[in-house]
Amino acid sequence: MAKDNNLMERNNVIRAGVMGGNDGILSISGIILGVAGATTNVGTILLAGFAGTLAGMVSMAMGEYVSVSSQHDAQAKVTKIQTEALATDYQKEFDFVEKKYQDVGISKELAQQATKEMMDKDALVTTVRERYGFSPNSVLNAGSAALASFISFPLGATLPMLAMWLTPTTYREIVTFLAVLFALALTGYSAASLNGADRKHAAIRNIVAGVFTMIVTFAIGSLFR
Repeated sequence: MAKDNNLMERNNVIRAGVMGGNDGILSISGIILGVAGATTNVGTILLAGFAGTLAGMVSMAMGEYVSVSSQHDAQAKVTKIQTEALATDYQKEFDFVEKKYQDVGISKELAQQATKEMMDKDALVTTVRERYGFSPNSVLNAGSAALASFISFPLGATLPMLAMWLTPTTYREIVTFLAVLFALALTGYSAASLNGADRKHAAIRNIVAGVFTMIVTFAIGSLFR
């Protein structure tokens, strides 16, 4: 169980880090291209990007912390309910687990034996898992996820700002645009690999979101030039 918890915790931190970096790339590219649409002053553009980065770091970290903490609260509530259910009507919970096993094709005798063995070992873990789909022993660290987002967001934000800063004025927007699309394809692919989703579809989806964000913000900024 400890190994499972460590794996879940590591995956949770990686997920938060990948998503934080992805949001850093997408959010800050939208901000600086929007400002670039209104002015060619690179100092103004980078200042807007820096301010957006600070805000995004805090926002992403707090979002992760609140999200994971809310999950903890929901799991704690379910665990309490199930503890009371086992105390008041153990047989009902036993029958539920046994029936669930039978419903997936296990014979009555084998389902009854498996249920008894697992309920004898840990009735709470067994019934919470079968009723609600999680283990009360698997607890994710809200602080670790928040820290991963807090660190990865500015790392992602650095790419579009460096592209904007280091590229000559004539090519500044297009180079930033292409660099961001490449980075979004990479983070989309990485996130899908972690989640077991379709990597090509995730990369394309990320690219489309980036294209839409950057075109819209640049077009709005251009109205004020």
